[in-house]
Amino acid sequence: MCLGRSLVGLTYCTCYLASYVTNKYVLSVLKFTYPTLFQGWQTFVGGLLLHVSWKLGWVEINSSSAIAVFLILHNAAAAIVWGCQTCFWKEKIPPLKICSALFLLAAAGCLPFNDAQFDPDGYFWAVIHLLCVGAYQMVRQTRKSSALSDIDQQYLNYIFSVVLLAFASPPTGDLSSVLDFPYLYFYQFHGSCCASGVLGFFLMLSTVKLRSLLAPGQCAAWIFFAKVVTAALSLLLFDMKLTRATVGCLLLAALGEALLVFSERKGS
Repeated sequence: MCLGRSLVGLTYCTCYLASYVTNKYVLSVLKFTYPTLFQGWQTFVGGLLLHVSWKLGWVEINSSSAIAVFLILHNAAAAIVWGCQTCFWKEKIPPLKICSALFLLAAAGCLPFNDAQFDPDGYFWAVIHLLCVGAYQMVRQTRKSSALSDIDQQYLNYIFSVVLLAFASPPTGDLSSVLDFPYLYFYQFHGSCCASGVLGFFLMLSTVKLRSLLAPGQCAAWIFFAKVVTAALSLLLFDMKLTRATVGCLLLAALGEALLVFSERKGS
């Protein structure tokens, strides 16, 4: 335990030192005195890496975890946002949202210890996905005054994702490994991939439309309903080993999400 903490501390110190020395070298030695470009480049790189980690985490989780499990872990990202709003921005969070966050965190925290299909790699990426989604939501909330519409933001996200994942596929080995995929030349695989892309696009459009037309409380209610239906049907369509503890985590997460919906409807 002490060795692990020491390694973490040393890693932090190394990264901190390297970051400041590099910035100092660029700004003072190389005389790159263009603050908007320099800060913009740093923000650009950080944001893109964050977005790629989010996408990769989503793929890894869904490949090894049940849909209901993924939804529980994904919902916990809201608790990160509210926690940062309370701690750093001193915003007042309604009691119902606090209770919702506690239930969501409790469900996500207890799930790994009670998941009969526990996969370490899946949960490792789940943590990355959780942090990245929370950070991405915080960035969006701090940029509410942005001139970009929701469609414009999604368009930029698509561009970033395509470019970054195209560059990330060779070093990760995905580009070479895909040739060994057994269903690579099957029409079921091609049709499923096309359907996935088209349905994802329409889901994005419908989400933007939903948020633009409905009040936050109504929008949250529809999203909650969609999650419940999806989780319930996934239990019938896909293999998932249910235990009493797992069912308890599912119900606890549903209760937390329901409190969030009630809080949104009460505030709207």
